[in-house]
This record gives sequence, structure tokens and C-alpha cells, in this order.
Amino acid sequence: MARIETNIKNIALLGHSGSGKTSVAEAMLYIAGGVDRLGKISDGNTLCDFDAEEIKRGFSLSTAIAPVIWQGTKINVLDTPGYLDFVGEVLQALRVAECAVISVDAKAGIEVGTELAWGYASDAGLPRAFFVNKCDDNEAGFDRVFKELQDRFGTVICPVAVPCKDGNNFTIINLTDMKAYKYDAKGKRSEVPVEGRLDSIAEEYKEAFNDAISMVSEEIMEKVLMEEEISREEAAQALRQGIASGDIVPVYCGSATLLWGIADLLDGVRDTFPSYTDKSEERLADGGTVEIQPDGPANLFVFKTVSDPFVGKMSFFKVMNGSLRRDAVMKNAKSGANEKMAHIYTVRGKTQTEVDELACGDIGMIAKLTNTNTNDTLCGAAPVMYSPVVYPNSYMTQAIMPLAKGDEGKISQSIAKMLEEDMTLKFENNAETKQMTISGIGEMQLAVLASKMKTRFGVNVKLESPKIPYRERITKAVDVEGKHKKQNGGAGQYGHVKIRFAPGEAEGLTFTVSVVGGTVPKNFNPAVEKGLLDAMQKGVAGFPVVQLAADLYDGSYHPVDSDEISFRMAAMIAYRKCLEQAAPVLLEPVGDLLVTVPDSLVGDIMGDINKRRGSVMGMNPTEGKSGFTTIKILVPRSELLEYPIALRAMSKGLGSMEYTVTGYDVVPGNIAAKIVEDYKKFQEA
Repeated sequence: MARIETNIKNIALLGHSGSGKTSVAEAMLYIAGGVDRLGKISDGNTLCDFDAEEIKRGFSLSTAIAPVIWQGTKINVLDTPGYLDFVGEVLQALRVAECAVISVDAKAGIEVGTELAWGYASDAGLPRAFFVNKCDDNEAGFDRVFKELQDRFGTVICPVAVPCKDGNNFTIINLTDMKAYKYDAKGKRSEVPVEGRLDSIAEEYKEAFNDAISMVSEEIMEKVLMEEEISREEAAQALRQGIASGDIVPVYCGSATLLWGIADLLDGVRDTFPSYTDKSEERLADGGTVEIQPDGPANLFVFKTVSDPFVGKMSFFKVMNGSLRRDAVMKNAKSGANEKMAHIYTVRGKTQTEVDELACGDIGMIAKLTNTNTNDTLCGAAPVMYSPVVYPNSYMTQAIMPLAKGDEGKISQSIAKMLEEDMTLKFENNAETKQMTISGIGEMQLAVLASKMKTRFGVNVKLESPKIPYRERITKAVDVEGKHKKQNGGAGQYGHVKIRFAPGEAEGLTFTVSVVGGTVPKNFNPAVEKGLLDAMQKGVAGFPVVQLAADLYDGSYHPVDSDEISFRMAAMIAYRKCLEQAAPVLLEPVGDLLVTVPDSLVGDIMGDINKRRGSVMGMNPTEGKSGFTTIKILVPRSELLEYPIALRAMSKGLGSMEYTVTGYDVVPGNIAAKIVEDYKKFQEA
């Protein structure tokens, strides 16, 4: 049996799209000897971006796992997407990581993705670190970016590795042990003396370094005040404590594509980043905690699922307690079903390596679990349920249509597999609009879904704007009659009803009978009600009629020719007359929209909402989010079909929304006329 790795650290790579996260992961693998060639995104041959869609689009779409062995420490690198649509993948990685490393472009500085990554890691309660990437760019400015980080995130920002670029020469000074490393064209480093310009740069940043580490150690604070030398061991220990508590956020630098600074980052992860077993407790779904026992019974948390057309369902997990051995039988804490761990794997990109055992804190994969999904806990002893990944709600909704007739069933089957894989997707087969709809975080996510359905499952679909489930309601009380009379030589048909219609209180039909004298026999009453219910499926504009009260108070019948069909037809005739006289109106779904944006954007949001027929109901400072305001708005659903895109554009990705349909309201006449016209054109097409 191969030696089991026990010194394990899990880090999630986050950052703005294009900041070089995948290149950092690739460089780590190459430097550590995990791969024999350095893949490039531009060449489509990176280990982490292996999916056909990722290669085609040139950026990450899902979290990839890249285990790195660095000088006796196993580092599971979780390379996450930077594109905002795939935030679910980021949240999954953060749930099983012990630290978040945020990549920042040395030229662009702080971007929207930088701030979002900081927020996601903070919400997850994880320690954070920065890697200022692309320092080889001619317009790179580490000093400027570091100042931006300090101004934005405060004094917790601590320089650990700082650069000195002189022409083609690039040197990184490690402030922990005050050593400098010069990098050659192949990324190999060699130690050089800290003197001359290097010494002045070191002194420039050493004060910020000492200030940061002195905040976690009284002994170091005293040495700083007395201007005494701080040993490497003391500095490293202070960094370990400060990073774990969140009081220190270390900053590293380099260029992933040229391998500059990657070894320094790996050293930092090995020496100062926390591991899973450094914690004493783990969060549970009920809000409580449970003790972590590395030598106890095995417990697994499934944080990610992939539907592979060749391997089948792949469940990615973290060993949360004990160690997992092959052939172990685990119980799903949610369903109670047993699952056998017949074959367990570690995964590096798309490469799977079977192993006999995984230690506490390690990450692995098992295929073809039938009763286990993302967020499930598998237990080897007494069942516990670990705290799940909480995903944001999805409001970008599109109708999903088959390009080939008869493919509706295939859509449902393939969508079911995609829903297992991406928990931010929501599927609905809407009975009212007779459309299948898919909701996601944004347009890109839904476009990728459609593309994957074609390549993985052979289902061609198109996406289009969904129909709005409009309804109709009468506004006046009317008294009408309906008579159905038909003679065709033999037995005839005869049904005659008098009905009072009025706006109802209940959602559907409120049917009452006040017939006296038996003018309409009781056995025909259900037929009248059924006729009305069938007719209510379409109003004047073609949409369902709601809140209708109908009282059958009179009529007549023929002892031979009257039957249930005749009275159903008579009820439908009376209904049509009702619509002609009762001034029906069109109703649309409306609801409460909560928009959270930076304070500076409140005016822009309110101006845009006014154009969308929205009414601002109030606003308050966002709880737990300094500098943000939450606006409550009453707005029609039809005005929000593209709103997730508009909000992202207006807020540069920093805004968020929640929307709940709370009822229906009357559509203004001019808009209603356009809706009815469009509906009739659609029916005629």
C-alpha cells in the first residue's frame, strides 16, 4: 500500500476572471514536479481547464483539483472560475478549503472579482492571502497594488514576498527570513544577498511586515519597539497564528507564466497556512459543531458532483473525520442509504488515481454513488450532517426548447444530470405557460449548459425569453344566460342556464347554485361547473381567468334531449357572454425585489427601476455589509427578465438581488394591448 499523506493543506484559488488563477495552479504543479510540462491557457493544454467548453472559451467554468506535493506537504489546490456566473463552484471550493488565495493582476490591481473573492472568503470564515500575479508585465506596479490592498482591506494586509524588477532581472525578497531569490528565464531561483537596492526595498516593506506580526505576539511587539532582531522562527510562528485567526493577510508576488514567486508561495503554504486538522471543531447543519477526530470513524462531506458521460456520476468529497479506507461501507446521514466505497480516487485535473486510503482532511472522488448528492454527509459510525454549501438564488430565466421534435423527454433527462452537477440551476416545467424553463446566475452559465447538453447528451436546444404567466379577471358583475340547442334528426341536445357572474375572492372558480323549483336538475350542476372550469382556461386575451364567482340561479331542461354535455356547452356560452360584458382586465405577476448595491449606486438603481414600472417601498443600510444599501421595490415580473444582466452591468458585478412573486396586479391598458397583440400574432404563426 502506498504511503498515506497526512500533512495536508487545502487552498482555494480565487480572483477576477483573467487574473491568472489557473496559471498559478499550473505553475505550482510544474514547480513541484507534478507535471513535466507547463500548460498554457492560450494553447488549451492546461491540466485544470480540461473540459472541452473551457478549452473553447479560454477560461475556467468549474473548480478543478490539483494536488501538489511540496517538500513533505500535500497541497490540494482548488482552482475556481473567476466568471461571476459560476459562483456556485467557488462556494463549493471554499467549503472544503482551509485558506483562500486571491490572485490579483499586477497591472489591473483590485477588480470586481477581487472584492467578491474577499467577500466570499470572509463569509466562509476562511483565512485569506493575496498573490500579486503578472509582475512581468511592463505596466505592472506592485507598490501601487499593495497600497490599493491596504487602503481597501486595512492593516491586516501584510507583505511577505516583495519584488525587485531591474530590466530582465527579477528578484523576490522574502521578509520572513530576509532572504532574496533571483529568478532566471526558466523560473529557477537562486539566493542572492539582500544589499543595495534590495536592502532599501526590504526596509521599505519591513515596517509593514513587523507591524502586522507584532499584532499577534506581545514578544514580537516588544522586540519591534526595542528595535531588536526577529528570528525567522518567530516571524513564521506569528504568521501562522495571524493567518489562522484572520489578523494577517499575507501578500506574495510573482508571475505564474514565468514561474516567478511560485516557490515562495508554496513555501508560505507549507510553513504558515493552516491545515484542516489544526482546527478542533467542524460546523454542523443544525448550527452546532462536532469535534474533529483524525483517528476516529470516517466521515465524508460531498461538496461537488460531476456527470461524466464515460465515468458516470462522480462525487467529490473531503474526509472530515478519521481516515477513509477502500471498501468501507458508509451511511448517508440524510437518506439512511448505505454506500460502499469500492474504489476511491484522488483527482488531478481529469486524471484519476486509485488509492487505498485517504487521511483526515484530504480530498478524493468516488464514482457511481446511487443515493448520494452534493451537500450529503456519509458516515462510518453515528450519523452527523455537516454544514452544507449555501447557494445563491438564480433569477436569470430562459425557456429551453428542443430543436428536434420529440426531444422534450431527452431534455428532462439531461437536465436532471446537469442539476446534480450545478446546484445554482433551477428547472421548471411550467404547466401554466406550457414551457420548460431553466434559471441560472447569468447568460453565460445558461449558454454553457446548452452547449454541454449537446456535447454530453446529444440534445440540441435553443434558449429564448420565457412567457410570462399572465391571467385575466372580470371587474363587473353581470347576469347572463346560455342556451345550447341542437336537433339532428334523432335525439337532440338541450341545455339552458342563467348565471350571475361577479369578481370572486378565491383564486379559481367559486361556484354556487341557487336554483329553485328544479328548473335545472341537480344532476346537471356538476356539468355546469365543469363547463365553466374548462372555459376559464382562456379569457378574452387567451390567458386563464381567475377569481371568478358564478351563481347558477335558473335555466330549463328537456326531459329527453338534456344531458351533461348540453349543460356543459350552455355554461360555456354563458361564460363567453360574461367576458363580453364584465370588462375583463389583464393581470401580471408582481413581487418584492430586494436589490443590494454600494451606496454610490443607489441613485442609478432607482432611476432604472422607475423605467421598469417599479415602486420603491423603502431602503436601509445592508446588515453586515458596510457601504451597501438594500432597496425594497415592488415590480412586475415581466420587467425583470433581463434584470440580472442589467444589475451586473450597473453595479460592475457588486450588486445582488432577491425576488419573490407575491401576487398579481392589473396591467396598464397600453401595455396590455401590446401583450394581447403579440399573443394573437404568436397564435396565428
